[in-house]
Amino acid sequence: MGKTIRFGVSLNSDLLEKFDALCEEKSYPNRSEAIRDLIRGVLVEREQQVGEGEIAAVLTLVYDHHFSDLSQRLVEIQHDEHDVILTTVHVHLDHHNCLEVLILKGAGEAIKRLADRLIATKGVKHGKLTLTTTGRGLV
Repeated sequence: MGKTIRFGVSLNSDLLEKFDALCEEKSYPNRSEAIRDLIRGVLVEREQQVGEGEIAAVLTLVYDHHFSDLSQRLVEIQHDEHDVILTTVHVHLDHHNCLEVLILKGAGEAIKRLADRLIATKGVKHGKLTLTTTGRGLV
């Protein structure tokens, strides 16, 4: 880890007031930690946009498991892309609806392709892909 360096930031007083309110709302111990977190967030977004290297992600799916052989089709798609799936969690929300969570790690293109295929599968009610970083190279 590199050496800590102090630097000054000039802000409009109204903007600083809003930033301080955000810091308090999010329970940041100080402005510095909030700024570090914001910078990391931008770096992670950039990593995802560039699309190079390995990323991590969470894919959530909600579906009716009674829908014509849907569970089997979802499993088959997952087997096709098993190399990016670290684990899955399947929860019965009620008699019909299931929540499936997939934890993914791999090339961004492969992860997005898998998510698109699963979300577009007929019978899936809702799907959401959340991309993040593996943490490598992030200070």
